[in-house]
Amino acid sequence: MSASVLFDAPGPKARFRNLVYSVVGSIGLAALIAWVCYRLYDKGQFAGELWDIFNYAGIRENILEALLSTLKVFALAGVFSLVFAVLLCVARLSDHKPVRWVAVVFIDLFRSIPLLITIFALWVGILGHMTPMWALVLGLTIYNGCVQAEVLRAGVNSVPKGQVEAAYALGLRKTQVTASVLFPQAVRAMLPSIISQLVVTLKDTSLGYIILYPELLYSARLIANNTPVGGVYPTVQTVIVFGAIYISLCLALAWLAKFVERRGSRSKAGIVPAGAKELEEAAAPAAPETKGPGGAAPPSK
Repeated sequence: MSASVLFDAPGPKARFRNLVYSVVGSIGLAALIAWVCYRLYDKGQFAGELWDIFNYAGIRENILEALLSTLKVFALAGVFSLVFAVLLCVARLSDHKPVRWVAVVFIDLFRSIPLLITIFALWVGILGHMTPMWALVLGLTIYNGCVQAEVLRAGVNSVPKGQVEAAYALGLRKTQVTASVLFPQAVRAMLPSIISQLVVTLKDTSLGYIILYPELLYSARLIANNTPVGGVYPTVQTVIVFGAIYISLCLALAWLAKFVERRGSRSKAGIVPAGAKELEEAAAPAAPETKGPGGAAPPSK
């Protein structure tokens, strides 16, 4: 068995210690989970009747409206943040030093400020009166746009310089090189990171409950705190239902990312240059002519 070059293979005593630590840690974790479950059971959180609240039409409508509100904010913030990221990335890569430094300061500033502070500051009136929805959308756009701009910049810098030099040698301007050479390859290379940040954007919509925007987390808090059954609040049931909704949305985004990546790789591999079919036909050997009796060619039909 070959040993790794990063660390020495553990000896008998080290393997025994690792085994002991694993067993003790597993027992401790199992004991903690059992204690939590016992406490929840003791408070009546596992009672079957607590699930009955989700049979009410009003509760289901509330959940559906919260889901639509979350998706609306996510769609707006996702699109706006990607557009804003392209603008910031172009400014960050600009040859003009003032433009480049403004972009650098803006990106570093809003990546350093907690997103919750940005959203709350927009809501209380830095830019005048703003509804909770647009305060949430603008805050998500600014923060995620700054992060996505750095992701795109990393993708642009990963493109081989020879391609850029060849594009300039063909007489393309910088705008054409950026739009037709750099950004398509940058997006393809950084697509997993872009989708991962979109997942973060989706989860960050839950910060809207701070500014009273009726998204999923706000609706979950209302249901868990205002619909007791027999004096017991359905906390566990609400966490399970709304957690499943969030997990389903994130899995859908992950599936979309894999689908787009597969389609992109297939389209890249399946490109047929113009005239390739004609060249193949010209290079193929001609079929031998069939001659009639006496060596004469058969009459044409």
